[in-house]
Amino acid sequence: MIDSIVAYFSHIPSLHRALILAGGITFFWIIEGAAPLFGFKYNKWKHASINIFFTITTIVINFAFALVMVKTSDWAIQNHFGILQLIELPTWVTLIGGLLLLDLVGAYFIHFVEHKVKWMWKFHMVHHADTHVDTTTANRHHPGESVFRAVFTIIGVALCGAPMWTVMLYQSMSAVLSQFNHANLRLPLAIDNALSWIIVSPNMHKVHHHYQQPQTDSNYGNIFSIWDRLFGTFNYTPIEQVRYGLDVLDDTTDEKLAYQLKIPFDGSIKTNY
Repeated sequence: MIDSIVAYFSHIPSLHRALILAGGITFFWIIEGAAPLFGFKYNKWKHASINIFFTITTIVINFAFALVMVKTSDWAIQNHFGILQLIELPTWVTLIGGLLLLDLVGAYFIHFVEHKVKWMWKFHMVHHADTHVDTTTANRHHPGESVFRAVFTIIGVALCGAPMWTVMLYQSMSAVLSQFNHANLRLPLAIDNALSWIIVSPNMHKVHHHYQQPQTDSNYGNIFSIWDRLFGTFNYTPIEQVRYGLDVLDDTTDEKLAYQLKIPFDGSIKTNY
């Protein structure tokens, strides 16, 4: 089983990666329509269009950094650099350790930093500006933020000494689970709470999208919830109290593409940092 996973993700075709992304959005789009968390009164297609624009820019930027990522992984393996290269490990340990470490450096840590560094937060505000969080929100990242995340992923690959197959597996899981925890999906509370001890559940991540601090500055995790619990950034707020958007932005601007693109460069927009 593990050997099959290694073989597949060592040579996963670009088409398959695209199908995973598109398939995840389609699946959760349908499911959230059948069991919505919030009964949004909005034009779902219009809302999706701006988020799909940012999804496309994210894909383009990730593609631009792909060769650097591959070369970084190859260099780490060849030079026995990184945590996973310190000693020879069973494949299953490399798999679990790689996923955890890539999630820590390439997702949790950069997300935390984006909330603490003012100029980086201005880019990340575009993600939080969405007032109707659903599965299409998962890849709503300003192109500048997509660059930050790509750079930190590469740093994570180097520090972890991650083989490329673990990177491909992580990115595939990250795409699907991010679509899952952003989906406007109502799960039974007991199931959502149970999931939140292992992975970032929908309700757990929705707290992060609350329009005010301190909820905004919590629940930074991407796949695994362990990092928020370990570093004290976990926050439980009843989902009924969550309101999306940001208190420093006009809610009516969330679907205005030109406005969203200029947020990082508009000095008149407050940040609370």
